[in-house]
Amino acid sequence: MKIVDHIKNANGKTLFSFELLPPAKGQGIQSIFKTMDELMEFKPPFIDVTYHREDYLYKQHVSGLLERVAYRKRPGTVAICAAIMNKYKVDAVPHLICGGFTKEETENALIDLNFLGIDNVLVLRGDARKGDPDFVPTPGGHAYATELLQQVVDMNSGKYLHEDIESSAKTDFCIGVAGYPEKHFEAPNFNTDFKWLKKKVEMGAEFIVTQMFFNVEKYKEFVTKCRDHGIHVPIIPGLKPLTTKRQLITLPKIFHLDIPEELSEAVENCTTNADVRQVGEEWLVEQCKELIKFGAPVLHFYTMSNPGPTKKIVERLA
Repeated sequence: MKIVDHIKNANGKTLFSFELLPPAKGQGIQSIFKTMDELMEFKPPFIDVTYHREDYLYKQHVSGLLERVAYRKRPGTVAICAAIMNKYKVDAVPHLICGGFTKEETENALIDLNFLGIDNVLVLRGDARKGDPDFVPTPGGHAYATELLQQVVDMNSGKYLHEDIESSAKTDFCIGVAGYPEKHFEAPNFNTDFKWLKKKVEMGAEFIVTQMFFNVEKYKEFVTKCRDHGIHVPIIPGLKPLTTKRQLITLPKIFHLDIPEELSEAVENCTTNADVRQVGEEWLVEQCKELIKFGAPVLHFYTMSNPGPTKKIVERLA
């Protein structure tokens, strides 16, 4: 079922959904199943599975020369989605990214997803490769999320890359995109960032999932601005509890977000990570209560495949 239909069928009730990381290369799927087993009691209508682009490692030969080898640390998104849908009978939402794929490879992936009966995709540009100062497109691939979005929209219309394909079957993906209540870090200003978000919706995006945030007012302002400018698709807040002091540094650095002073001071005053987890839990529970009251259609938790902290929070809300 499509995300928009899950939301419609909920009749105003706020749903819970979760995002998982594929296991690292060489590890089995049991870690995914273990996480899912702990979260299924909350009846999530869908589960997101992230995708990680290729990275490089340097292999040293006997001669002393270094060879740069491309590899993926976390492969298997499509297979994991299929396994989740088969085992748990919930919808899986694979992330599609620009980096690491040619247009042909993207088309083939979308064909496979369609064959598997996967109805939803989340379209993202993706991060820069580790070590690269900026995002570098894969030769023959897409440079921007709008380009990737257009390819999915085209396939929904029966338009494939090669015009010699006759009687092309139309796909029917429900397409999600990312939204940034605090502005994408590469955008020169919020209005420019918002302009591109509106373009994505006009192109065919049917729902928005936000970057994580710790200030509910930012989400409310973001939703209000969207509605005032004719964006009426569901806007799903992305959420994550603070669990360590170090995250006061790493989360703003990696995700370019703001941590409210009240929260950062409370975490700084903690003496153990157990104390931090308690502070983070209380803060996010209050965030969730405000979001439910505001009418958020879904609370989407970035679990990082560590279900414990998220489970404690959802138990207090369910």
